[in-house]
Amino acid sequence: MASIKDITLGQYYPTESVIHRLDPRVKLVVTLGYILSLFLITTVPGYLLAALFLILWTGLSRVPLRFMLRGMKAVFLLLVLTIVFNLFLTPGEVLFRFWKLSVTREGLRTASLMATRLVFLIVGSSVMTFTTTPNHLTDGMESLMHPLKRLHFPVHEIAMMMSIALRFIPILMEETDKIMKAQMARGADFESGGIIRRAKNLVPLLVPLFISAFRRANDLAIAMEARCYRGGAGRTKMKPLIYQTRDLVAYGLLLLYLVLSVVIGRDLLHLQNLLTGVLAWRI
Repeated sequence: MASIKDITLGQYYPTESVIHRLDPRVKLVVTLGYILSLFLITTVPGYLLAALFLILWTGLSRVPLRFMLRGMKAVFLLLVLTIVFNLFLTPGEVLFRFWKLSVTREGLRTASLMATRLVFLIVGSSVMTFTTTPNHLTDGMESLMHPLKRLHFPVHEIAMMMSIALRFIPILMEETDKIMKAQMARGADFESGGIIRRAKNLVPLLVPLFISAFRRANDLAIAMEARCYRGGAGRTKMKPLIYQTRDLVAYGLLLLYLVLSVVIGRDLLHLQNLLTGVLAWRI
């Protein structure tokens, strides 16, 4: 069972790497492009290409693999449910039966691809938060959404809200762990029993956690008002974002990856249609 410490979402891993030095806008665009490619890829060679790109991306970040995989424990149940539903509920050619359930060839393929897609998505998106501080992430999101200001969209406020949310995730996780240990020292049991009983046992945990969260939010609001924070109007940057050569190289690698993904998928589809036509003609 995953513990609170296994949730690594929003945590920053300080180290020296090429990915850490990239512009936050580049990391946001690369992450979004990679996620988009995962939903477009439907072939095994396409997933192999996505795996190579992910290995390069994570390797250059110099974030330990064990630290990344630790975050997978928190979504292990979601991964298992994804595999089970696709494995037993996908119609097609039956390979074998288990009680009233049947495993099909199409279900096995879909379950494997969906599980791979989910793992790639989580690891690929985690690299961005591992290598980017909340302040840089806010600056990157605000810069990318800058054209929306013409539509009177509150760009700065939205970016600030997302940054504060990411910043508070590790803090709330640590606070939750402390409250759980304090409650367990007083005899609370969070692990035994069924799902309903575990949910009821979480009530003594949720009440102090919400009180602590509201107290921290109030302290943050007072601190921002004391520093005369009035939103994004008229604000300037002490360190403005400027693209470097490495950022342009990263954009180039992303473009190459996306082009190869489209070419591989289109060529394989064309080859499949050609083989189907030849077989139909021979029959």
